[in-house]
Amino acid sequence: MTEQLPEDVDTFLDRAGWAGAAIEPLPGDASFRRYFRIRRGDASAMLMDAPPPNEDPAPFLRAAKWLDANGLRAPLILAEDAARGLVLLEDFGEVRMRDYLDEWPQDEAEVYRGAIDALVSLHRLPPGPFTTYGLSEYLREARLFTEWYCPAQGLRVDAAGHDAAWEDVISQLLPRQRPGVTVLRDYHAENIMLLGSLQKQGLLDFQDALVGHPAYDLVSLLQDARRDVSPQLETEMFDYYVAQTGVGSDFLADYARLGAQRNAKIVGIFVRLWKRDGKPRYLDLIPRVWGAMERDLTHPAMEPVRAWFEANIPDDLRQSGGGTFTQ
Repeated sequence: MTEQLPEDVDTFLDRAGWAGAAIEPLPGDASFRRYFRIRRGDASAMLMDAPPPNEDPAPFLRAAKWLDANGLRAPLILAEDAARGLVLLEDFGEVRMRDYLDEWPQDEAEVYRGAIDALVSLHRLPPGPFTTYGLSEYLREARLFTEWYCPAQGLRVDAAGHDAAWEDVISQLLPRQRPGVTVLRDYHAENIMLLGSLQKQGLLDFQDALVGHPAYDLVSLLQDARRDVSPQLETEMFDYYVAQTGVGSDFLADYARLGAQRNAKIVGIFVRLWKRDGKPRYLDLIPRVWGAMERDLTHPAMEPVRAWFEANIPDDLRQSGGGTFTQ
């Protein structure tokens, strides 16, 4: 166990007032970050190990402090050493939204309404001190599909046409994301903690926050890559968000645009995690993501991208949820 701990972690914990605490490793995610639960008596905290040069905790710290200062529940920062990639955080406990709903599916609508309420509160704030989610970023992300998924399936595709189709689609929504809202970019049931109430949400994994379109985090929640969300629940929660915010008539089209873009990106990322990082378990999630992407492509606003898919991606792959992969 000792050799798995971050370097100089004892010194860091001593300075933070947690000398002699027990350190328990937690399962990792798709990044280079590692997490540990720190226990001393009845008290506990979370240790993030985000070692440079692969990780930089500064964006996480900036976003967490901004969220907490504006009434959202990010973990409080108890101690930090950004240069070494160590951050001690408030422990939100073990009740993730995903795990709770696995055990209590009858509470699904109530829990999702709570997650929508947190999103509405976020979107009522002026945008935070983050970079704008611009066209170049949207296109770079969508390009992960042609850079990773298509070669893995042995497909030679029209990459320039792919970029042009996405630019046509995404450029339509850019005027409507001004002045923008804070977009957490990974807002879903595995990154939301329930803090003693189904309506009280604790936020995780927001270090990539940008200023963008309000539909982005909504589609991240309702087209979850890791959890089935029924079309009925998606529609109910979409309508609940619209009723809370009074967004305009173009919002559904923008939701489809960002849903398709996000899901295409995720397919590419999951293949990259397999090919580059040796993490094949994410391949099992692709059919769910692919199904959501195909539904988004049926919206009239997606016609240029839909036409590209029809010309470049064989029907058998599309109908099988992206096909299979030789591991």
